[in-house]
Parts: sequence; C-alpha cells; structure tokens
Amino acid sequence: MTGHVFRTVLSHWWRNPLQLCTLLMGLSLATALWSGVQAINAEARASYDAAAATLGEGQFAQLRRKDGAPMTEATFVSLRRAGWLVSPVVEGRINGVRLVGLDPVTAPGGLGPVPLDGGADAGRFFSGVGQVYATEDAMDAVATETDAELLLAPETAANTVITDVRIAQDLLDKQGQIDRLILSPETPLGRAELEAVAPDLSIIAVQDNTDVGQLTASFHLNLTAFGFLSFAVGIFIVNGAIGLAFEQRRGMVRTMRAVGVPLHQLMLVMALELLVFGLIAGAIGVVLGYIIATLLLPDVAATLRGLYGADVSGSLQLRPVWWLSGLAISVGGVVVAAIGAFWTLSKMPLLSGAHQRAMAMAAQRRSVWQGGLAICLLALAAVLAVTADGLASGFVMLGALLVGAALALPLLLDRSLAFGQARAAGPIAQWFWADTRQQLPGLSLALMALLLAIAANVGVSTMVSSFRTTFVDFLDQRLASELYLTTEDGAQAEEVIAFVTPRVDAILPIQSVDRTVLGLPTEVFGARNHGTTRDNWQFLSAIDAPWDAVHKGDGVLINEQLARRTETAVGDVATIKGRAFPVVGIYGDYGNPIGQAILKEEVFKDLFQPPPATEFGLRLPAKEVAQLVADMETELGLSPNRTINQAAIKELSLGIFERTFSVTAALNILTLAVAGFAILMSLLTLATMRLPQLAPAWALGLTRAELGRYELIRALVLAALTFIVALPLGLALAWILLAVVNVAAFGWKLPMFFFPVDYLSLGALALIAAVTAAFWPAVKLSRTPPAELLKVFAHER
Repeated sequence: MTGHVFRTVLSHWWRNPLQLCTLLMGLSLATALWSGVQAINAEARASYDAAAATLGEGQFAQLRRKDGAPMTEATFVSLRRAGWLVSPVVEGRINGVRLVGLDPVTAPGGLGPVPLDGGADAGRFFSGVGQVYATEDAMDAVATETDAELLLAPETAANTVITDVRIAQDLLDKQGQIDRLILSPETPLGRAELEAVAPDLSIIAVQDNTDVGQLTASFHLNLTAFGFLSFAVGIFIVNGAIGLAFEQRRGMVRTMRAVGVPLHQLMLVMALELLVFGLIAGAIGVVLGYIIATLLLPDVAATLRGLYGADVSGSLQLRPVWWLSGLAISVGGVVVAAIGAFWTLSKMPLLSGAHQRAMAMAAQRRSVWQGGLAICLLALAAVLAVTADGLASGFVMLGALLVGAALALPLLLDRSLAFGQARAAGPIAQWFWADTRQQLPGLSLALMALLLAIAANVGVSTMVSSFRTTFVDFLDQRLASELYLTTEDGAQAEEVIAFVTPRVDAILPIQSVDRTVLGLPTEVFGARNHGTTRDNWQFLSAIDAPWDAVHKGDGVLINEQLARRTETAVGDVATIKGRAFPVVGIYGDYGNPIGQAILKEEVFKDLFQPPPATEFGLRLPAKEVAQLVADMETELGLSPNRTINQAAIKELSLGIFERTFSVTAALNILTLAVAGFAILMSLLTLATMRLPQLAPAWALGLTRAELGRYELIRALVLAALTFIVALPLGLALAWILLAVVNVAAFGWKLPMFFFPVDYLSLGALALIAAVTAAFWPAVKLSRTPPAELLKVFAHER
C-alpha cells in the first residue's frame, strides 16, 4: 500500500514539472551560495593549517630582536653553544610569493617538507646546488631566480617557497642575517639566561604570536553571514514551493484519507519525498557552489594576502568539510521549509481540505501570530542596537532585524493594499486591489526574498561606498608625501639622503618597532616634527594641538583599534617601554588589523635605539618626482622597485580594499537574481490556481490582454511597496555592519554616508526584475484559451 501512496503523491510533480523545477532550483541555488562560501572558507583554513604545519607558526615560541631588526648568525651560534635549542629562519617576499629559509637539522619536530628520516636527499638539500620546495603555482615565481633543484611539495603552505637558509639569504640579499629563531619546547639543563647571551633578543610566547586565523576570523565570519543570508533567500523559495504544493494537493489528501490512508503514513511518504528532493538539490547545489567558489577564490586570496598578509591557495580542492555541509544544509533547509506545511496537514479537518480560499484563510489565521513574532524580533533588534558590543550580539541583532522585517512585510503590504482598496474609484480598481490582497499569501514568501535581497544590496552598497569615501580621504591624509623610497641598508640611505636633500622640501624617515602597548601587539612609530603631519592628520578625538604635545615629548597618539580594544580614551596613560605617556589623540587607521602608536622621533630613538632608517617619504613638487627617480636610478644605481610614488600606493591600496568587498557584492547580486527567480516561479505556480478568480472578471468584460496588463501592474506595485520597506531596512543593516560588526571585527568604526542615486538605481533594478519575472505569466494569461476559462464554470468550485 505504501508504494501506491508514494506513486500517488509523486504524481502531483509529474503533472506540475514547472513547480518541481521551482523546488529543486530554489534549493539548489540556496545550497550553491552557502556551499560556495563554505568552500572558500575551508580552503583558506586549510592554507592556514598548512602554514602552521610547515612553518611552525602558532606552534612554537620565537626569539626576535627587540628593535625588530634582523639578527646576525653569530647570535644564533652563541645561543646554540649556551644550550638554547633554536633554529634559524630567514624570510621575505620574492616575485609576489613568500620565501622561507629553514634549517631542518635544528628545526623542532622536523618543520618543513624535508624530514631527514623521510627518504629525502638531505645531502643535496645542503649541497651547493640545494633544493627548493613549493606548490606548483609558487614554484614559477622562483624558477628563474635560482639554480637550485625545484621539487613539487603539495603539502607546502600556499604561496610559499621553502628552501635552505643559505639559499634564502642569497635570494633575499640577506647574507649573514637571520630574521627570527624558532625555539624548541624542550629546555636543556644548565641553559644560560637569555640576558647573558643575547640581551637584545626577546621571547615571543606562542599565545603572543600573530595568528593568521584570528586576524582573518572576522573576514570569514562576514562571508559566512552573507552566505547564510543568501541561503535564507533561497529557502523562502523552497518554502513557497512546498507550501503551494501542499495547497494544490489538499483535494488529493482529502480523497486519500477518505479512502482509508492513515495520516501518519501519508506524512511519512511526503517526508520521504522531500528528503529525496533535498539530496538531489543538494548535490546540484554543491556542484554549483564549487563553480561559484572557483570564480570568487582568486579575489578572496588577493584580499587576504593584501589586507592581512595571509597566503591562501588560489585553487580549490574538493574537501568533505564543505560539500557534506552543503548536503546537510540542503536537507535541513527542506525540513525547515516543510515544517509549516506538515503542521497544517496534521491539523487539517478531513472533509474541508479542498476549500478554495484555504490559503488566504490560513494566512489570516497566522497573521496574528506572525505579527506578534515580528514585533518581538524587531524589539530585540532595537534593544541590541543599544547594548550590542561584540560580533555575536551584532549578528544576533542583524538576524533579528532581517527576520522580523521579513515576517512583518506581508502585514505591511496587506495594510497598504487595504488603504488602496478603500480609496479605489470604480469596480475595476476595487477588484484589482482586492484581488492583489487575496494573492498576497501566495506571493508573500517570494516578496520576503525580494525584501532581503534589496536590503542586502542597500546595506552592502552603503557600507562599501562609505568605506571607499572614507578610505580615499584617509589615503589623501596619510599618503601626503609625493615619493616613498626604501634603501637596502643604512649606508645606501646616507648616500640617497645626501643626493636628494638639495632637491626636496623635506625628508621624513619611516621607522617602527613591534611592541606590546596597553597589553596588545602594537606598531610604535617615530614621527618627525614637520607640517606634513600637522596639516593633513585628522583625529577622531584629541586635545587641542595634539602634535605640539607629541613633539614636546609629552604625549602619544594611538589608533582607533588600540583605543577601542583597550577602552582607552584621550587623557589616559599608555606605558611604552617603562615610560608613561598621556594619550593626546586617537586617529582613524582604517584597514589596519593591529594597534599603532606614534611618538616624537627623538623620544622613539631614545627608547628603542633603532638601526638607521631605510624607508623615507620625500616631499617635493609632484611634477619633479619622475625626474628625481630617474636621476637616482642613473647616478646612484637605485633599483626601480625601491621607489613608489604616491599615486601608485593609492592605486595598490584601493585595489586591495575593492577586492575586500567584491565577494560580498557578488553574493548580493546573486541574491537579487534568486529573488527575481522566486517571484517568477511563484507567479507561474499561481497562474493555474488563479483561474477561478480571473474567469469571472473575464466573463464580466475584462479582456485577456487587460488581465495580463493588470498582472504586470500588480507585480510592479508589490515590488515598489517592497522596495519602500527594504530601503530603511537596508540602511539599518548598513549601520549595524559599520557601527557594530565592523567595530567588533576590526576595531574601527566607519562614518556612514548616504547615496540616493545608488538607491534609486537599485529600486529601478528591483522593479525591472519584478516586471521581468511577471512578464511570462502575464503573457501566458493573456493567451489562455477561452475554453480554459469557461471550464471554471463547468465544474463545482
């Protein structure tokens, strides 16, 4: 008997292939957007894990010089002789990839791809020729730079080349220098004190090391949030398709129950049916997600590399962690979407299941509960707007606001349509408004999807545009020097300074050390007393004349990230290397993931005794920059890659931050497309069901063409009303992202700007999408044969 019931239930889809297509495509698209984001995140995390496994990042304590400069090989030898189990590391970048030199003999745990007990040719690795290990992509970057043997090592960290310390020193021009020492966790007896052997070094504990996963966690969390939003939009489509299918099968359910099929057996068969659909759609969605991730991953990798210095593979692998989650969320989405329909089925009276206006009547009964839940969620969002202070509470507020607004949308639209109906003049206008209200339950889920898509577009476009506006102004402020140059060492710096001094207005050295300030890792800079900073620097809060206080040696400036994370305000005290400085100003430092502090140049040198500066900003007329660069290259032999003009830095910086939001922008475009598809499928599904309501209007004198035009007008009106609701929702979304999520994730807050022209353009696109979606159903309606309309009156309804 179960087989017959199953075939009978499936027969509905055989007669309605378009509705089946709606269900499968809606679920597939939702799964594709989610699994695509998860594939990107999984690839990034795998790259972080590979870096940790290959290079020991985050696993072992390290020794670095206190001033941040490289150490000599003699220091390494002294430490080994004193009983310190340390291993040298030389690192830098060459042709866009990270080059790391290791010593596998002394490295703890056999770090790197050359374990001496794994059959590798250690003699060749240490020979004059040497070996270089890398992934296929990274290998091309060094193929022309070295004569060493190139070996493919897929387990190597992304965008990273591993070789012997000696080869790395030659390639990076760091002969005799070591950047850091990896410290083995084993502590031999009788080991000398560090201060006695190398007093200029400090131990950086494991927990104090910069963990790429922590720096990038917020970025991936944002991706996940938008992926889930896209999935939610798709689930609205699935919910609508399942709900309409249940409504259409009310008569079949009534008949089957009347002939003796138990309700529990019927519900079990329908659940099995949806499970099969969920697995099929999930498999399709995983494939589509793979394609989406493949297209977006290069931009994500460029963003993480440029913004955070994190190397992520640009190629995608099929990892179980994301494709299994894609299948799971597909099945879970079907379950969530079907809960309401199964609840209605379980409570449906045996002989009243095929009532014509069942959908509208059920919607009226649910409206009170739906409105109450919407009010509760919106109230929760309002409370969190005042109290939220972290990522978790920020995203809870975001979810409460979006879900609450989506639930409130049908009620707002119903009241708006009732207002239009009450003021309609003439029977046709009154019929139009009343008929639109009656179709609202069937279209509400598609309109909710459109609401979320428009709101996401408004919110993200506002955030990106606000960010771009602020960041361009920030670059103009911070990149005031017309030319920036980097020298190889102090000797070359002196030569360059002597050459350019008569030809420039000012030479501003750029020096910094990494220290712990207010308990957090911080870049400490020394600033020269010059009008460049006084004239261009903008502060979020500061005392009067903050630069005067700094250049008197009586104050320090800190960035917004450090101030927020340590709850430091102007007037508080920051201790730097044992000396207390009052905070005289807090400045915006957009895009920087760590803290920053600025001292007077002389105070900076007294505290840290840094090596001679090798980086400088030069002030001179912009028209003279090209000639000065050419003269330095000709007369001093300065390499072209040692100089960067202001325009090039701005272009590079803006390029990085444009990539930062390219992924979320792409997701929002996809959600808007999915929402348009939802409207199309809902209208097509409703077309046949609406014939009993349209046939009387046709019989009373409205032509089929007029009915089709009214369908287009109805879609236009509903889309316009949805956009009116979505605009303030999107602006609230932007505020949450800028003032709550961004602060919790990155430590800085962006000012919010408004872009009316962009909103009007988006509104026009939403209307076009709605009308385009309604065009096909309207054409089908206008071409409905009169015989089909007459059949309405031939059967009992």
